[in-house]
Amino acid sequence: MSSYAMPSDWPTDERTARAVQDGLRARVVLDEAGPPPGTGHVTGVDVAYDDERDVVAAAVVVLDAATLDVVEEATAVGKVAFPYVPGLLAFREIPTVLAALGELRSDPGLVVCDGYGVAHPRRFGLASHLGVLTGLPTIGVAKNPFTFAYEDPAAVRGSASPLLDGVEEVGRALRTREGVKPVFVSAGHRVSLDRACAHTLLLTPRYRLPESTRRADALCRSALRMAAG
Repeated sequence: MSSYAMPSDWPTDERTARAVQDGLRARVVLDEAGPPPGTGHVTGVDVAYDDERDVVAAAVVVLDAATLDVVEEATAVGKVAFPYVPGLLAFREIPTVLAALGELRSDPGLVVCDGYGVAHPRRFGLASHLGVLTGLPTIGVAKNPFTFAYEDPAAVRGSASPLLDGVEEVGRALRTREGVKPVFVSAGHRVSLDRACAHTLLLTPRYRLPESTRRADALCRSALRMAAG
């Protein structure tokens, strides 16, 4: 099994979490291209919540990047470790995600999060946070643009437009299916934005969302149902 240890001083309040976020954000690496698309492994990460029981389930699904066949999958279920605070959702999710990653025997390769990397008000979404803690290359592929502005990309698959915070490009709106709403791609850690978009297109041969996300979403929901008995 892999070792992705939880930091011993995991914050439990908003003030401490913001300080931790500020400190870790300085360690994000954005000047590496990252693994070539279609090579090695790509791992989808997703979580599901049972708010009534304060339980979170995480799933990680390792795919062969060339064929998109499942290589390995793992889940973990735990108690929610942090209150709901917009902009700090990673603190709720990462402990259980790290536990699921720790169950893997395979190299995760590129990790694709259902959420944001630097396309985050504090430039440190789940993908960036997870990347810094594990050292793995990560990207975020989100369903919605958060609070950022963008022009609708052309209707053809592969078209993209900048996701903007003022004049700063924090990600891209990427059309993965012709005429269907784009997804919102951002670099997380150790991957360039150009390459993050290239990976996303290879992961979306049939559907709007990446196969990595679709499979991890189904698996974490199943794990949550099983935990509920």
